[in-house]
Amino acid sequence: MRRRGRSLLAAATVAAGLAGAAAAHDMRTIGFGELKGWMHDDHAAGLATFLTSCDLLRPVPPETAEDWQAVCAEARGIEPEDAKAFFERAFVPMVDGRRPESLFTGYFEPELEGARERSESFAWPLYALPEDAPKSDPWFTRAEIEAGALAGRGLELVWLRDPVAAFFLHVQGSGRVRLQNGHTIRLGYAGRNNQPYRSIGRYLLDNGLMKRGSISAQGIADWVKADPDSRLKVLNENPSFIFFQEREIDPAFGPVGALGVPLTPERSVAVDPERVALGSPVWVETAGRMGPIRKLMVAQDRGAAVTGAQRADIFFGWGLDAFRSASVQNSRGRLVRLVPRAAAARLER
Repeated sequence: MRRRGRSLLAAATVAAGLAGAAAAHDMRTIGFGELKGWMHDDHAAGLATFLTSCDLLRPVPPETAEDWQAVCAEARGIEPEDAKAFFERAFVPMVDGRRPESLFTGYFEPELEGARERSESFAWPLYALPEDAPKSDPWFTRAEIEAGALAGRGLELVWLRDPVAAFFLHVQGSGRVRLQNGHTIRLGYAGRNNQPYRSIGRYLLDNGLMKRGSISAQGIADWVKADPDSRLKVLNENPSFIFFQEREIDPAFGPVGALGVPLTPERSVAVDPERVALGSPVWVETAGRMGPIRKLMVAQDRGAAVTGAQRADIFFGWGLDAFRSASVQNSRGRLVRLVPRAAAARLER
């Protein structure tokens, strides 16, 4: 069994490397003048976010690691007023030459009511990651877990009021839970059951249960809550299930992303790490609730549904405004990778 596990890991590593190499050959450079809104962004804010995770950067492809280390070392000595000049000097904008279909969605950190003990009011648990959960093989589905597959193992971290709240916390991957004693705890992503993510919005749309214009996080939540007899069946159409862990983080900061650092509202973005280097700066051009979004962001997170070179999930923060922005964010656009000049030269050979 161990030998087979090592073979699978090796195969996965090779596959990831091939995917990164293939992605690299599809890239072409453009000028900073071609980035809509570049001149008007707050580049110092982008630099500050970049510095929070630069030392943890995961280069794509891996052979560009030294190039990234060099720009990270330079970035640490840059003053805020020189941020724009630094990015223009150290990086080259690169886009996918194949024009893949794009999609920019949004996510936020929910704040929910919960309790440490199960009761009639708080009967829906969030689970810690079981020690025997497989790292890559598909495990129990959401339906099987909701039916009691993990019951009696003491894995319950906290109990929520309803399954809809628990489901959307799974979709977001992290959140704040306000306990009955007034204390607030932070929960972050710990692992998943390795089942495929399936969109509940798509299920409701395809089955004629909701109209296209009504598909949003709030719209879906309202529909499911209005039909309690069908809600578990609908929610279980998504077999993916998330496990959590408690995190000690200053409430002034966002949740921890895939790189282990707190996310920054409207500066952190979730990407496909096989196509975009985690920790790297990216330029995002898309439409938002309040108008065009044209910002320098940093790829600091990943998501089960975020796949492809032009798929991204924008972190909007926490609270009501963040929820409103994230719940309606669903638009086309363009994600431009900012690549160190030396790395760009390697990728274009």
